[in-house]
This record gives sequence, C-alpha cells and structure tokens, in this order.
Amino acid sequence: PFLCNALQAVFLCLQTTGQTSLSMSSPVPATAEPYTRTQYCRWPCECPRSPPRCAAGVSLVTDGCDCCKTCAKQRGESCTEADTCDFHRGLYCDYSGDRPRYEIGVCAQIVGVGCVLNGVRYKNGETFQPNCKYNCTCINGAVGCVPMCTNSRPPLVWCPNPKLIKMTGKCCEQWVCDDSRKIRKTSPRHISSAAYEGEEEAWQKNCIVQTSPWSPCSKTCGLGISTRISNDNEQCRLLKESRLCNMRPCEVDITQHIKPGKKCLAVYRANEPMNYTISGCVSKSPYRPKYCGVCTDNRCCTPYKSKTIEVSFQCPDGTEFSWKIMWINACFCNLNCRNPNDIFADLAHYYDYSEIAN
Repeated sequence: PFLCNALQAVFLCLQTTGQTSLSMSSPVPATAEPYTRTQYCRWPCECPRSPPRCAAGVSLVTDGCDCCKTCAKQRGESCTEADTCDFHRGLYCDYSGDRPRYEIGVCAQIVGVGCVLNGVRYKNGETFQPNCKYNCTCINGAVGCVPMCTNSRPPLVWCPNPKLIKMTGKCCEQWVCDDSRKIRKTSPRHISSAAYEGEEEAWQKNCIVQTSPWSPCSKTCGLGISTRISNDNEQCRLLKESRLCNMRPCEVDITQHIKPGKKCLAVYRANEPMNYTISGCVSKSPYRPKYCGVCTDNRCCTPYKSKTIEVSFQCPDGTEFSWKIMWINACFCNLNCRNPNDIFADLAHYYDYSEIAN
C-alpha cells in the first residue's frame, strides 16, 4: 500500500507539472465575441398616424432614417443615426465620446469655422480690411463686409449731372457736378435734412450699427437661403442672419410669358396667390410674390429692389414658427452677370443703394 501511494503521488506530480508546462508554453487565446452594430433604422418605415407635439422652440424634423417626423434632439441630449440633432439651432451629433463604436453621441454646438477670401485664410470672428473700401468680418465660414465709403448717394436735385470720380490721395470716390467740378458738402436749404439721414451712422446706445447687404440667393430657382452679418441687436454682437429667398419658380417656363418681339421679362408674377411651404408647414396667409424673369439672350435678371418680410407658418401638429423671407419689388435685366461668389458685387454704388441693401 505504501508503494502504491508513492507511485500515485509521483503520477499526480508529473501530471500537474505537464499541465503547468503546457499552459505556459502554448496559451489558449480567449475567443472575443464579434461586435454587432446596433441598427437604429428599420425599413420599411413604420410611423405613427400623427406627428409628435414638440415643446416650444424644438424643431419638428424628419428622422435620420428619412422616415418619420420627430422632435429634434437638443444640446446635451443623446443622438443616434435615427435621432438627429436640431440643425436649425446649429447642433450636430458628436460621436467622439463613444469610441470605438461611434453609435450614440451627444448633441453639441457647431464650432465656427474660418473663412477664405482671395486666397487668404481668416479665423472665425476675425475682422480685416481686404482693401481700403471695405471692413469685413469672418462669421462661421461666411464673410460679411461693410463699405467704408458711406457717402455713396449722388447729389439731389441741386446737381443735374452728378459724376462719381476718384480723388487724388483718397480711397473713396466722391460725387461732383460736371458744371461746377466742386463737391458740395452741405445740403441746400430747400431740401429737408431728412434726405441725408441715411448717410449718417446709426447709433444704438454706445454701438455703431453695421449691417452688410444680403448675399445672393443660394439657388437660381426654387427656395434658397440668403445671409448677411449684422450687429443690430441688444448685445451689439456681429451675428449671421438668414432669410429664405426664391428668385423664380423652377416648375414654370417663364420664357412663354415673354411678349412677342421682346427678349426679356424682367418681373414674373403668378396669377393666383400661393402659400409658402417649409417641411410640411404652411404659411398662415397666402401671398402673391414677384419673381425675377429670364431673357432669351445673354442677359440675366437680378433683384434691383427688395425687402425682408416676416412670414408665420403653422404645422400639421399645431406648432407655429416664423421665417424671414425676401420679398422682391423690382428686377433688372442686364449684361453684367456677375459671379454669385463675388461678395463685393452688391456693395457697389447705386443711385438708390438703401433700397437694394435692405
């Protein structure tokens, strides 16, 4: 019995040693389970009969699956490929905190980007002067410029033949009369001083109000966006403003409305009023807007006089909001078809500059 016990002990020792050696020499890798990405979108789409009612100030948007109407996620809330952030408020889904899956993010504010003008890069918020005539500011990728030459209106009735000339040693051109060749700096007595109020700087508290002209519409037909930069607010901060614009309808062949013998139709207007529509929301009141026409030759028609109106919209779920919209008063057809990216084109000296710029 003693011998048997000794042999058993040696066998067990060898067996244990072999197992230890085996485990040290050739480790068995642990099998990791394959990661399966969560599918937040399901097709075909299954949407509720009526869209949800969003809180005040929360946009009703189409989800990231391009299926159903949903309330946009706000800043600090979780977001996915289906639950989109409120892009109307400049929010985007930041997935950086969900490495390495990048499935669930957090709605964050878009950081302002810089600008490039004439090959020169400027930082967001930077103010610069590309030349002596304009003072520009970079706001979130857009460049807004204010003319430094504020005396852009010609003399009134006291000067029948005004002429804009370049003065030696001065950056800005100045108006002179062909007969006198002298610049009259004071207004005549028979003209009210109110006619010159537009040339003076507008003051708001301790703030000099500066507003750049509206940029050209982003689309040549259909609903587009036009932007400008202004500090006409209580904080006197330069902010980027947006308004909707519609140069001409895409679905209408305006050339059919050109009169026989003519090559251009400067302004087109539909016979019946219509309602503006944005993302399924309809304007409360019908409108009969004017559009810029077209030409059959090489001329182009652009807005000559316009203003900005506030349009109220009502959505199917009962929510309401308002948008600024460009209202065209008159258009002008000419051969000077400028590049829409030329930001200085609309800052030139016009006879009625204020009506064009505002």
